Amino acid sequence: MKIAPLFESQAEQSDAAAGKCAIVLTTRVRLARNLANHPFPGWAKEAQRSAMLAEGVAAIASLPAMKKGLSFTIDELSDLEKQILVERHLISRELSSAKRGAGVVISRDQGTAVMINEEDFLRIQVVRAGFQLKKVWNVVNALDTEVEEKLNYAFSPTLGYLTACPTNVGTGMRASAMMHLPALVISNQMEKVVRAVNQLGMAVRGLFGEGSDASGSIFQISNQTTLGETEDEIIKRLSSVLNTIIEHERNARSKLLETDANKLFDKIGRAFGILQNGRMLTSAEVMNLLSLIRLGIDLGVFAEARRTVIDRLFMEAQPGHIQYAARGAAETAQRDLFRAQLLRTEFASFGPPDFTLTGKN
Repeated sequence: MKIAPLFESQAEQSDAAAGKCAIVLTTRVRLARNLANHPFPGWAKEAQRSAMLAEGVAAIASLPAMKKGLSFTIDELSDLEKQILVERHLISRELSSAKRGAGVVISRDQGTAVMINEEDFLRIQVVRAGFQLKKVWNVVNALDTEVEEKLNYAFSPTLGYLTACPTNVGTGMRASAMMHLPALVISNQMEKVVRAVNQLGMAVRGLFGEGSDASGSIFQISNQTTLGETEDEIIKRLSSVLNTIIEHERNARSKLLETDANKLFDKIGRAFGILQNGRMLTSAEVMNLLSLIRLGIDLGVFAEARRTVIDRLFMEAQPGHIQYAARGAAETAQRDLFRAQLLRTEFASFGPPDFTLTGKN
């Protein structure tokens, strides 16, 4: 398997170290860029796309941040490899189905990935665990500056960076946070939050972006407008919205503990029991069960040291990862059996819940 080196080190996305914001799993900033005097990928012929891909890989792979990184063309990857990269948020579902002349360059720690010839020539993304929007922006901005010294971007003095989709014109920036909001889901407040966030010019999507479900009570919150604001203004506005959502989630948790703690703890306890003893588990079911365990960690029911295990399992319980770990078990029932076995092994030494302690987040 060509992507096997990615399994040798822990992904940045699952490094939820103590002290980082428990409610924000990851923050990401993505920049869309195109080449001047070249057709955008959707209009380019195959030969042009292949030439652009070679130019892009040469420029990106030579960056210091991508030293010892990995480069792949999409047509050299199997369907399973592409699915795993999607599950790790290293490529989009759109790139996974791209025609020839598309690829990706990924840093060794998987914190930086540059898609080439998706909707735009470059999609440069930097992801970090926890709530670190400003830091992530600084990293991707410096990276973008280095790339711009090697490539001639399509840029208008009036409009800014030119992109395939009008909604990305201007800064070309999408900043987002992956948020774990189980209390708002349990208390049926998410619909209200989504409406409020949309009115503020932000988008709310599921775990894998546009069109996906909010599996495991995980939601992606991002800016929608890129034209007419500076990057710093977008970061500041999104940070304000995220802090408000964090406050609402914490208030929802406090209210659940005050009004019906036993019901909440029962959900957490049942989730723990199923993960310890289940024999067949779907990926959707596991995501919801792991969400409750993660909430338990936030509330002090389980040890803080277990947080990294849960965030890793959010990724490793996905269908592609299970199929890879099970050495190619392609049938759904086979994956469900193997997934349950994996979870039983992980939770055999997880440590029992302690419902006498509550209230960190």
